[in-house]
Amino acid sequence: MLRQKESAMGRSSSSAISHSFPVVSLCLAALLVSNALIYLYLDSMYQSEEQLVSSHGGCGPQHFQIGTMKNCSPWLQCSQINAEVRKLKLIGQGAVKKVYLAEWKGQKVALSKLSSLDYREDFLHGLSMLQALQGPHVVQLVGFCSEEHTLVTEHHPVGSLLNLEEVFEQELHQQHNMWQVRLSLAMDYVSILHYLHNSPAGRRVMCDSNSLEKTLSQFLLRTDLHLLVNDLDALPEVDQSRGLLVKCGHKELTGDFVAPEQLWPFTNQGQPYEDHLMPKYDERTDIWKIPDVTWFLMGRVPGGDLVHFHLFQIHEECKNREPKLRPSALDVLKVYRSVYSSMVRDNAGIREML
Repeated sequence: MLRQKESAMGRSSSSAISHSFPVVSLCLAALLVSNALIYLYLDSMYQSEEQLVSSHGGCGPQHFQIGTMKNCSPWLQCSQINAEVRKLKLIGQGAVKKVYLAEWKGQKVALSKLSSLDYREDFLHGLSMLQALQGPHVVQLVGFCSEEHTLVTEHHPVGSLLNLEEVFEQELHQQHNMWQVRLSLAMDYVSILHYLHNSPAGRRVMCDSNSLEKTLSQFLLRTDLHLLVNDLDALPEVDQSRGLLVKCGHKELTGDFVAPEQLWPFTNQGQPYEDHLMPKYDERTDIWKIPDVTWFLMGRVPGGDLVHFHLFQIHEECKNREPKLRPSALDVLKVYRSVYSSMVRDNAGIREML
């Protein structure tokens, strides 16, 4: 009898194990499939983004489509701007431009006017860059009048990236204040650098980036929480093959935010700054600043510390004092995407197990 009981218990135990094994296998398979689908989705998203960068958005060259417009329209010319664009109020002012909220045929637009003739060359340079670099990463040009030093762009009500924390405090966006959205913003930022460093107008350097605040002011935050570069007034070209390097301004730069090669190299020798003796540099100055901008963008959210941990190595490489040893913007972008994908997969895996 005892043997029969032991035999029955053995059979029931092995039966339970045999039944549980397919269940565990099925769960593992489901987890692997879900992770694979997430990976494929993210990969397709990145590929479509790269394809968009090479295009000129939804409209053909020298056309725009904003707000509730159903069709594309040619860039507005002087006569149209003067007759159809109605100035509403001043919303921003810098050394180069005054920016007004304006209206064109029921659409809100940003109307920019030259502040001082002293900065005419900067204004016209910015306009030429807007014309040459139209695409998903750049604010949409609506029209311009070179003779009157006026340009019109799409209006983004959220404003510049300086407003990021205030935006996340709004009830509408509180649920978006998470590492996924913030890291996505950092990927947008590095994507824009990659675009500028490989643009249709040549390799361009963001020279209006001598402090964190100044850098953030160059970008607009869209209502869907993605970034656009907006201010292109100081975007000189670099071309190593032609020996073409840059200097960001004619005054001495200081502080930890700017790259080492942007600092006056003879300070320790007691030699005062002389602009004509200041060595020139290239786009790798933009790479040096990536970790500082990303640190700001990540803020303080759950999961943020883990993001910083995964990005530590690439950020160390960005901060190499030797410019040639820094990664390219594309190298940094690949790491950001990999970290984003792996953390999303890990989170999905944890949810599946729960």
